[in-house]
Amino acid sequence: MRVRKAQRRRKPGGLLRVLTDTEWTEWLPILTWLIHHPEGPILVDTGETARTSEPAYFPRWHPYYRRAVEMNVRPEDEIGPRLEEVGVSPGDVRRVVVTHFHTDHAGGLQHFPGAEIFAAQREISGAVGWTGRIQGYLPHRWPSWFRPVPISFPELPFGAFERSFPVSVAGDVMAVPTPGHTPGHLSVVVRDGDLDYFLAGDTSYTQEFLLAEIPDGVSPRPSVTLETMGRILAHAAAHPTIYLPSHDPESVARLRQEKTLPGGNAPAVRRGGGPG
Repeated sequence: MRVRKAQRRRKPGGLLRVLTDTEWTEWLPILTWLIHHPEGPILVDTGETARTSEPAYFPRWHPYYRRAVEMNVRPEDEIGPRLEEVGVSPGDVRRVVVTHFHTDHAGGLQHFPGAEIFAAQREISGAVGWTGRIQGYLPHRWPSWFRPVPISFPELPFGAFERSFPVSVAGDVMAVPTPGHTPGHLSVVVRDGDLDYFLAGDTSYTQEFLLAEIPDGVSPRPSVTLETMGRILAHAAAHPTIYLPSHDPESVARLRQEKTLPGGNAPAVRRGGGPG
């Protein structure tokens, strides 16, 4: 996908500036994350659908889809075929966590009719109906069988986060509230020994923007985004953390190299050859 530059890095004017910007980013990845877990495969986000190439897929009346985003997703790029490439059948995935319901994160829901699909209660409430469609969600494109499991975060501290939700029974895969990009946005943290993998969704478009505390151009309240960024950085300062946002071209390299955010209680690179 590619978006206007004012979306990736906020400029004066916020969303209006996104809609009037004339400059595009380079083509950006749409990353999803498969967690190989003893309790079974866990997927974070479902990527986009190739149906976005259909002329009538996006609402023509919506200015964002008319002016500010372009997709280039082939059928073989969808999450189902990509899982098959690494030897995992979509039917083997029993739990899916959606960071938020923007189409590039929820466009592949149709591949998982038998899975429990989790999302924050606030995100579910904000995405449905005409109110959701006006805000850019596409609930009318969700599968007819789709009934997400709502997460209302209990008072369960996890690192720098006062509230969290255990995705795994073992408690080594945790969902944490990270509002900003959307009010109900969440992230997933995988704890593997002395290292946390922070599957960040769209808390920022790149690690560089997190470190510089630069919000994106579509966050409804940039102050909330900045508060979330500060919490992520505080978490990383206390526990070695690999930060993996969904559209950062460098995320895959950081994952492979196990390169942590600076400032944690560990070297910048723990060891080479992380999980694929």
